[in-house]
Amino acid sequence: MSGDVAKDSAEGSSRSSSGNHHNQPQPAPLSRYESQKRRDWNTFGQYLKNQRPPVALSQCNCNHVLDFLRYLDQFGKTKVHLHGCVFFGQPDPPAPCTCPLRQAWGSLDALIGRLRAAYEEHGGSPETNPFGNGAIRVFLREVRDCQAKARGIPYRKKKKKKNQIKPNVDEPKSSSKQQIS
Repeated sequence: MSGDVAKDSAEGSSRSSSGNHHNQPQPAPLSRYESQKRRDWNTFGQYLKNQRPPVALSQCNCNHVLDFLRYLDQFGKTKVHLHGCVFFGQPDPPAPCTCPLRQAWGSLDALIGRLRAAYEEHGGSPETNPFGNGAIRVFLREVRDCQAKARGIPYRKKKKKKNQIKPNVDEPKSSSKQQIS
């Protein structure tokens, strides 16, 4: 420790030699979700600034969000076969094709969820949240269905499992107990 103090004073450090610098509260590191949300929010803000003319966040509407989602397609990594492609509807095409790469539906859906939360955290009201607009939900549904058809894998929403009542092995079955199957 004495070597550190001498080193600090020799370098002109503003830290005191009493070691009080360890008592200052450090902000907790952001979770992966929070880091991604911040990065997405900053990316969307930069996208709005780069529009001609630039768009203020307060002037942003669902059309800007839809344009942003379409803009992101150029950075996608998911092959989406076009209707004329010989591999359209095949889950595992045997050869490469020239169909475009797009953003995967799941990625866009998660992005919208993070941006929706970030909008409200930055003072926006839920009623005016452009990320929660019905047009965004329709767009995401169309992307999901289009990608599912292009891959030949229908999208099915996972159903919640019902809690099944299992009869006690020790008890004999009686007609008064119901089994759910």
